[in-house]
Amino acid sequence: MQERSSVGDLANRLRQELDRYSPGGKLPSSRALVERYRVSPVTVSRALAQLAAEGLVVTRPGAGAFRAEPRTAVPAGGDTSWQEVTLSADAAAEPAPRTVDASGVLASLAAPPPGVVEFNGGYLHPSLQPERAMGAALSRAGRRPGAWSRPPMEGLPELREWFARGIGGAVGAAEVLVTAGGQSALTTALRALAPPGAPVLVESPTYPGMLAIARAAGLRPVPVPVDPDGVRPGLLADAFRATGARVFVCQPLFQNPTGAVLAPARRAEVLRIARDAGAFVVEDDFVRRLVHADAGPLPRPLAAEDQDGVVVHVGSLTKATSPSFRVSALAARGPVLERLRAIQVVDTFFVPRPLQEAALELIGSAAWPRHLRTVSAELKTRRDAMTAALRLRLPELALPHVPFGGYHLWVRLPDGTDEAALVAAALRAGVAVAPGRPYFSAEPPAAHVRLSFAAVAGTEEITEGVRRLRAAYEEVRI
Repeated sequence: MQERSSVGDLANRLRQELDRYSPGGKLPSSRALVERYRVSPVTVSRALAQLAAEGLVVTRPGAGAFRAEPRTAVPAGGDTSWQEVTLSADAAAEPAPRTVDASGVLASLAAPPPGVVEFNGGYLHPSLQPERAMGAALSRAGRRPGAWSRPPMEGLPELREWFARGIGGAVGAAEVLVTAGGQSALTTALRALAPPGAPVLVESPTYPGMLAIARAAGLRPVPVPVDPDGVRPGLLADAFRATGARVFVCQPLFQNPTGAVLAPARRAEVLRIARDAGAFVVEDDFVRRLVHADAGPLPRPLAAEDQDGVVVHVGSLTKATSPSFRVSALAARGPVLERLRAIQVVDTFFVPRPLQEAALELIGSAAWPRHLRTVSAELKTRRDAMTAALRLRLPELALPHVPFGGYHLWVRLPDGTDEAALVAAALRAGVAVAPGRPYFSAEPPAAHVRLSFAAVAGTEEITEGVRRLRAAYEEVRI
């Protein structure tokens, strides 16, 4: 974190001093900048790269850095109002109009302003990411023979085998496709399994990114309520009968946002219900590697218990590493695998080979199990800190379930609380929280917020964030 701060500070100072140089003029050498500002050569290199990305300087290998020439004026924009008519006309002809609403996704992707406590984040804080191990893996991967050649369309065999072993059961490497992140894998699965206009059963509440995928594909999400033991089988069977749906999307392990784990007695029942309906179950196993230190043995993926090709499994490395380490897998058995493969090839061709090679280097290194143990212990500590702070400072908020994995808590607000007003007041108070409304595909039964404990710097920031949230709650309840 200190290095990142130094890069930003140096970039700001260089930006302020650019007026000393005429356009095209040469800046001091890297060595001179190191001596003048007492920073490392890496900091100088990164600061200059940042200014180059902004178009303020131009770097020339072997020659140095130069102030960029002034930018030419940008021509005035045209008239795009015609698109409103065209896009509306397309929607009128669709059985289920495609709507692309990314607000729920952006709530966890957008970085808050400086100084704001990030309770809305969906990824590990940089201090929890295995940055050194990933950097070393990427460096080694770049030196592998053939690292920059075209990979097999389905993914590197060794990586497919690793994902298959992680799923277990009868799943083999031949039934695994390497994909570019879980979001991409879910998009491929829904496009393969359901035609536009079709219903798709989803947990309620559920991950907003999946709802956005479904709606963008012209599908109709139908909610099936969950409780602390996961989806309710009786309601799932009712929903299949009522809608004729052929797809059910679920997160059986540490469900987003509730943190629920599908109970042992329900697992076989869910598979049986789907099989009787002639339907697929898309299993989004997104945080299996973010288990907390006090959790017991984890249940196997549903795909490991499926003999009939009911389950299409999605697993990912991203949540346990970095948002930019977008390597995941789709696993399926039977004819559907070829359809999944065809759609992925059409959409993306393949996952870049250097990234796949880096994934192999990372998971094969001694640093990988150490990283997972460290994250497991830290997430438990942070979960406990947030739970204790909420119970102390905000006892009015209901916390129906404390999970043993994942990176967030799902909090129910008191009846009558204006969810949107609380989210806005929290941001003014200096803490960003995720509103609950985007997690529901229909009318929500109550107001909620989702609070992440993984995207912050540590327990002190968690305590401060809850204090600010208390101030926001006091503001809106007056």
